[in-house]
Amino acid sequence: MAPARKRPAQPEPERSSKKRKLRGLQNSREEGYGRMKKKLLVDVDCGVDDAQAIMLALAAPGVELLGITCVHGNTTVENVCRNVLRVLQVCDKLEVPVFKGADRPILGNRLNAGHFHGKDGLGDAPDPNAPGLDRLQEEGAVSAMIRIVNENQGEVSLVATAPLTNLALAVRMDPSLPSKLKGLYIMGGNTESRGNTSVCGEFNFTADPEAAFIVLNDYQCPTYLACWEFTCRNKLSWDFCDAWLAQKSHKAQFMAKIFRYSIEASKTERFEKEVIAGPGLISCDSYAMAAAVDDSFVLESDQFPVSVELVGTHTRGMMIVDTMGLLNKTHKAFIIKKGDMEKFKKMMMAALK
Repeated sequence: MAPARKRPAQPEPERSSKKRKLRGLQNSREEGYGRMKKKLLVDVDCGVDDAQAIMLALAAPGVELLGITCVHGNTTVENVCRNVLRVLQVCDKLEVPVFKGADRPILGNRLNAGHFHGKDGLGDAPDPNAPGLDRLQEEGAVSAMIRIVNENQGEVSLVATAPLTNLALAVRMDPSLPSKLKGLYIMGGNTESRGNTSVCGEFNFTADPEAAFIVLNDYQCPTYLACWEFTCRNKLSWDFCDAWLAQKSHKAQFMAKIFRYSIEASKTERFEKEVIAGPGLISCDSYAMAAAVDDSFVLESDQFPVSVELVGTHTRGMMIVDTMGLLNKTHKAFIIKKGDMEKFKKMMMAALK
């Protein structure tokens, strides 16, 4: 019997080719950092560490920064807006929209961190070529936050590295807002009652305790907290800082200029009393940004209900971690305990390349 003839190879149907393309796209997205497009909305009180966090996000591949909202905190909200525009200019990203937000907390007096960031928030190192405030969007920050999230439902990660006033006002205006977020990443709060502003209060929460209370109780989306103690325990060495700033780039020159004031403040007796585990560089806001940019940065976290103390003489603004479940809250925040510091170093280096 004659052997059966082999049929000539037939081209795959077009739909199979499309399926292969879709599978390839899906696989590339699942391979991790840098492949999947991540949409971020960032709320800042732009001091030096906010600037570092913004630059980290802008340098991250596959990240789309939908906008930056500004709020009081490290300095006045007008200075915050100017500082954000300066950062965007040095990164050639002035097309990112910037929105002016709340200029004071919901209650109480306005704080500032001029002793650490300089009076203007960026080390009192002015730039005569800085962009003017005419580059700001006419739309207010709270309105923009609501609009951007509603236009990208389920896709936006909101990164908050400042007092939470804008976020609190936004959820009061649109209570459905948190349900439309992909996630919320906050630098703020404390887990061991260690204060850096008051006896027991971390700056961002103490600068507007009512706002922090509203956000931690009303935002029921996945919430990740880079708290003060975590940032202290994950500081970078001054040797790393020297190499980081020594990169031959316009960005590194800019950072060296604005960071000089804070580096000196970091080596004072007052600051060394605030921190844990010895000297080093603490880029507080960059940790929350790293978690938002790359899920694999977070290696270990606790999950507990959290809230904020509003009335204590020494504890107003202190974060409450409900390890006993006595608050009867169903929503639990992820409190970051351990991060991939080698990955973090690479992100920080890339930010200034």
